[in-house]
Amino acid sequence: MMTNEKIIEEIKEMSVLELNDLVKAIEEEFGVTAAAPVAAAGAAGADAAAEQTEFNVELTSAGDSKIKVVKAVKEITGLGLKEAKEIVDNAPKVVKEGLSKEDAEALKEKLEEVGASVEVK
Repeated sequence: MMTNEKIIEEIKEMSVLELNDLVKAIEEEFGVTAAAPVAAAGAAGADAAAEQTEFNVELTSAGDSKIKVVKAVKEITGLGLKEAKEIVDNAPKVVKEGLSKEDAEALKEKLEEVGASVEVK
């Protein structure tokens, strides 16, 4: 019986055409394909991206009306004035996580009304 090392040495000595023939023979013999796992992983990744159900609202900038933005963040999050000010001062910072798309968009509008720059991720 050949060891893995001997098999690898034999493969190293093959030409590209010989390797192609070997792959085809292995696929036929064992009923497998070399490309299937890659395609399946790509499809699974695309499905996961399309099914996003939770969104985060991130404050990217307070703009010119920092005090209004601090008040809005305080109201939205239920935090104290000091904690809300820290979020605004340390932008970009996530204000709320795990929201539905509708709630995230509503929150974004509310913050933009007082002059903040916001992203929904």
